[in-house]
Parts: sequence; structure tokens; C-alpha cells
Amino acid sequence: MKELLARPGFLGTAATLGADLSQLMALLFTGLFIIGWIQAKKKLGNAHHWLVLGGMVAMLGFFTSYYLFRQLGVLAFEGRTGFGGSDFLYYQVFIPLLTFHITLVVIGLIMAVYMIILGFRAQQIVGGTRQLRSGELKVTKEKLTRVFLISGAVLLVLYVASGLLFGTGFTLRRSIVYIAGALVVGLVLGVEKTVERFWPDGERRHRILGRLTMTIYCVLFVTGTVTYTMLYILYPGKAG
Repeated sequence: MKELLARPGFLGTAATLGADLSQLMALLFTGLFIIGWIQAKKKLGNAHHWLVLGGMVAMLGFFTSYYLFRQLGVLAFEGRTGFGGSDFLYYQVFIPLLTFHITLVVIGLIMAVYMIILGFRAQQIVGGTRQLRSGELKVTKEKLTRVFLISGAVLLVLYVASGLLFGTGFTLRRSIVYIAGALVVGLVLGVEKTVERFWPDGERRHRILGRLTMTIYCVLFVTGTVTYTMLYILYPGKAG
């Protein structure tokens, strides 16, 4: 699979097949979530639920495997691979932008899981139609601890699996990417108790965090498109 994704892409740029596929899927998922956002504004609860749920599950499956198994995020730490621009552009523009993009990727994936869970917790079905349920919505610290431990175990399994099955090795720089993921998981779960104090009402929390998550995905698409353009159109290097 790694060799297949490393083949020349289909968009007519210097990108690999994997990079072109990632860009195409980012466009698809962003478009789906924008449609889901419009459905929510129109109070089309059932359509919004299934479109966003299906889109987020598909997105999680695709980008988790792509970023963690292909190790694209390590580009932020591994040195100047695949970038043909000047040192100034590389260190002052490309690397900060790529690091910001990868950070948002991690946050976006975590928010996807969080919003799926929050959507089920905050919803009610009235006359066959899904609606957000108003009222206090809280979770215990014990449950948050269990979720963090499970998430850490999943990240550890992914780390070991990618090293053993895909031959990517167990380097310090690779480890930084996974450790950062675990820290962000802990941060998001820790912030949950603060979020409860600000927005104890489940309906209001879902609407506010839904808008935030949608904004993150739109920014992700923009930053991803810019890094794609710099890497494969404006300043292509020796590797994709």
C-alpha cells in the first residue's frame, strides 16, 4: 500500500497518488460537512445526523490511517524532504504552516470523535425526527479518565502497528507526533469539565462546538491546499 500511494498522482502535478487522494478526500469531506451545517441550520435533524455521522466516521477512517500509517505528519520534524523552494520559504513559511496544519489535523480528528459522542448524548427523537435536547449535560471525572486511558492505548497500538506492519521504524521524531496526539487527547478531555461550566446545556454546547469544529475543518482545507500547492505545484522537490 505504501508503494502504491507513492506512485505519481492523477491531478497533473508533482504530487504522489497518496497526496492527490488526500487532497481530493479533504475537498469531499469539507463539502459534506458544509452541507451538514446547512441542514442543521434548516433544522433537518435526521438528514444532518446521518450525513455528518457518516462523513465523520469515513473521515476518521481515512485520515487516521493516512496520517498515522503514512507518517506524513513527521514532515514537520524530519527535515527538508520534497520541498524545492528557498530556505526562507521553507523555514519561515512552509514549516510553520505545515506544523499548524498538522496540529489542526490532530484537533480535528479528536473533535470529530467528541462531536459524534456529544451528538448522541444531546439528541432526542420526537415524532421520528432527531432534535437537540436542552438541559444540563455532564460527565463524571472517572469516565473522562477511562476515555483518556483507552485513547492512549489506541494511539500506542497504532504506533506499534505502523512500525511493525509498515516498516516505518520507531524513531524519536515519529514518537513526538504520537505523544503530541496523546497530549491533545488529554487536553480536550480535561477541558470538557471547563466546557460544562460555560455551556452546561447540551443543546447550546453542541451548537457552539459544532460551529467551532466546522470552522476548524474549513481552515484545515485551506491550509492543506496551500501546503499542497507549495509542495507539488510551486516548489516541487525531489520527493513527493
